[in-house]
Amino acid sequence: MEQATSLCGQLLLAMPGIGDPRFERAVIALCAHGEDGALGIGIGRLAPRVGFHDLLGGFDIEVGLAPNCPVHVGGPVEPQRGFVLHSADWSGDDTIDVDGRWALTGTIDVLRAIAEGQGPARWLVALGYAGWSPGQLEGELTRHGWFTTEASDRLLFDTPVDARWRAAFRTAGINSAMLAPQAGTA
Repeated sequence: MEQATSLCGQLLLAMPGIGDPRFERAVIALCAHGEDGALGIGIGRLAPRVGFHDLLGGFDIEVGLAPNCPVHVGGPVEPQRGFVLHSADWSGDDTIDVDGRWALTGTIDVLRAIAEGQGPARWLVALGYAGWSPGQLEGELTRHGWFTTEASDRLLFDTPVDARWRAAFRTAGINSAMLAPQAGTA
């Protein structure tokens, strides 16, 4: 049996008409994908009324050098749990390497490091994650709903949040305005 290709380090983009309002125009950075399932962090929508300083205050961490950047909606699973998607120049005890391209950390040590000016050079913060059980994402990819494409540091860290979905499709050579909300038949 042929082993499936890992999508770790790629972007998962919601197609128009995905059918789940939680994922409308979603941009998800896939951080783990294998026989145990998949885990991704949403980077296409911001959490309302929550800034990075709010998170630091919740852990009694002095703001220090940390900017008060917005916090992303990482996904519907464990929405109270925080994650930092960051450049691979910093690593903590539970940091996950994401295909050698960036890293994911879900412990308080990365928050402290960022506040102290000792953290990763590039980062974004999200609450929650998107998760799939073994084989679930592969099944969803066979139906209308998701599109995968290459990720880049530019898309993750430099592109404005409200432009990431269109920009990611454009990077794949697709005009998102031409996408239909349902799959066709031939």
